[in-house]
Amino acid sequence: MKGLKRIAIAAGLALAGLSTVAGHAAAPAAPAPAAAVKPQAAAEPGNVSNTAPTTAAAPATAAPASPLLAVDGAPGATPTPGIGQPTDGVFGLQPQVTRNGEFAHWMHNAVLFPVITIISLFVLALLVWVVVRYRAAANPTPSKTSHNTFIEVIWTLLPVVILVLIAVPSIGLLQAQFKPAPAGAVTLKAIGNQWYWTYQYPDHGGFEVTANMLKEKDQVGAGERARTDRDGPRLLATDNRIVLPVGVPIRLITTANDVIHSWAVPAFWIKLDAIPGRLNETSFTIEKPGLYFGQCSELCGARHAFMPIAVEAVPPAQFAAWVRAKGGTMPAAGQPSGAAIPQPGAEGSTAKKDEAETTANLTGPVENATTAATVSPQGATNNPATGNAGQ
Repeated sequence: MKGLKRIAIAAGLALAGLSTVAGHAAAPAAPAPAAAVKPQAAAEPGNVSNTAPTTAAAPATAAPASPLLAVDGAPGATPTPGIGQPTDGVFGLQPQVTRNGEFAHWMHNAVLFPVITIISLFVLALLVWVVVRYRAAANPTPSKTSHNTFIEVIWTLLPVVILVLIAVPSIGLLQAQFKPAPAGAVTLKAIGNQWYWTYQYPDHGGFEVTANMLKEKDQVGAGERARTDRDGPRLLATDNRIVLPVGVPIRLITTANDVIHSWAVPAFWIKLDAIPGRLNETSFTIEKPGLYFGQCSELCGARHAFMPIAVEAVPPAQFAAWVRAKGGTMPAAGQPSGAAIPQPGAEGSTAKKDEAETTANLTGPVENATTAATVSPQGATNNPATGNAGQ
């Protein structure tokens, strides 16, 4: 009996110690002072997966305020109503955060819309005047006058003058939209797929991010993460956002792996087709931090409406922290892009490398034509191969 009592007492003490240890482990750590918090305080290790958690056993998500911005698929910044996304009941263009977008927005509101309105009202007034003035009751004997030279000159020259006045700022905007990116620009390669986007950062180690649309709560499977309001609007939120720095020129390159797509973000005034076998390029600079949404704007198949784009614009220091968290590297400041981005299908491209490897695997090593190939015996029998045996 004494032995049983001693065993029971020892077991109780052991259980009590384990519960104490578990309590300490579950207790949250005391928050560090604000001055001691570093940009990488909530960082995950380098070379982590860029795929959003899809199982119940997925690692814990980073803090929403983490400067590493959704390393593991959790939302970083929260959307701002009316900024970077469509808004119910609002008539007009989205607020622009690039210089080209601001100029285009001004041109739309101050030039194009007034001109269109004036011309429409003028034509409507002419039609009403003609209907009233020259109706049968007011004009029983119609005039046979024709070819009024003055009126013909006016209605020919006036539209020409209007088009020239509109063309001057339009050509400047068109030129600015396709201005080459300067040295030190961040290169972002967007690749369209049916039906998701793949992004590469060739200037920062070539790491890759794949972005898929987040489903609603009633559409996800077991263990999958559903969209929340922190992720963004319905049909626009993605499991992985792409991150770009504010105030730094962006060199956007688009292509596609299957059919024609189009990378479009209205707040950037960007809409660039992604065509298989071709590289399209443009540049822009984001002026304000925030979260901006877009989507594929080229009919690309059954799930065309489910190819959203989510861009998180952050200060350059936070962008550098995000790049390091993805396992990438930061290039030297102000240096031109040294990354070789071959056309799809060109020499040096991934498709050509895969084709060469496939050919080599099928044909085997090339024999020197001037040297006769040796005859190899058949395995264990040591007999010469005849016909197709052993080949």
